[in-house]
Amino acid sequence: MKRSTGVTWEQLRVGVVVLFAAALLVVSVYKLGEAANLFTKRYTLYVFLSNARGITRGGAVTINGVVAGTVDDISFLPVGTDTSRNLKLELSIDQRLQDQVRADSRASVKSMGVLGDKVLDISSGTPRYGVLQTRDTLRVTPTIDVDDVIGQASVVVQDAVELTRDLKIISGGIVRGDGTMGQLVTNRSLYDRLTGTLTKMDGLLDRMNNPKGTVGRLIDDPALYNNLTAAVAGLDSALAQVNNRQGTLGKLLYDDTLYSHLVGVAGNADSVMRELNDGQGTASKLLRDRQLYDQLTKAVATLNAVLADVRQNPRRYTRGLVRVF
Repeated sequence: MKRSTGVTWEQLRVGVVVLFAAALLVVSVYKLGEAANLFTKRYTLYVFLSNARGITRGGAVTINGVVAGTVDDISFLPVGTDTSRNLKLELSIDQRLQDQVRADSRASVKSMGVLGDKVLDISSGTPRYGVLQTRDTLRVTPTIDVDDVIGQASVVVQDAVELTRDLKIISGGIVRGDGTMGQLVTNRSLYDRLTGTLTKMDGLLDRMNNPKGTVGRLIDDPALYNNLTAAVAGLDSALAQVNNRQGTLGKLLYDDTLYSHLVGVAGNADSVMRELNDGQGTASKLLRDRQLYDQLTKAVATLNAVLADVRQNPRRYTRGLVRVF
């Protein structure tokens, strides 16, 4: 029996389904690739970081928050003194957005989403700077690490806990009556004393406000002010006279005649003292000659003896002095 060469409806239906599925697969792949920018032309940029901070190969790269590429590679650089360039990141950026990335653009590690996924975000440049070309290096802006913030927050929380503990100890001491504050809060007698002191202070202020008292007169009576004003005016007049070189004080301050006389007197006194020290003259001998001193002492002693004898026997010395004619 001869076999039929025609296409049956069942075979045609299967072929149509297969073709439709293939077409659907191609469209899906194209759409997915378009959504993931798989079919766009890209160029390469490099970024140097000290710490990747959660960025992985294949991670997203954004420009002003919009996905514009991926991280193709992360590699370690040789150990050196510059710790800001420990890692080298190779970025693949959509070439359609190349005009956005310029020499003044900066890259920074940011968190995206609730879970804090890390992305490398690039800020747009300005027209006065040139566009970065493929394999150029993009500068990095230092960012605050969340771990550092959490560490600082933990220190702050610990300090707050310690402060709370100290406040609790202080408040407990106040409640127990320890120290001055505790006595002020719990001691009734101290409160009564303070109340009495304030009462006396209030009475004292009332007395001070009394216009008949000394303090009240000092506050309200202008007589003391007038007297002080007159005294200041008199002092000012006296100072004016002194400044005008009138009177004794003015001459003492401005006239050098008295000074010249004093200098002369001091010079003469110095000359006299020098002569006395030289041992010349009567005064110098009186100061330095022991024999003259002894003779004067004997003479004074003899004179004293004669005077004593005169007092005892005055007739011996007055006999014949009085004659009667």
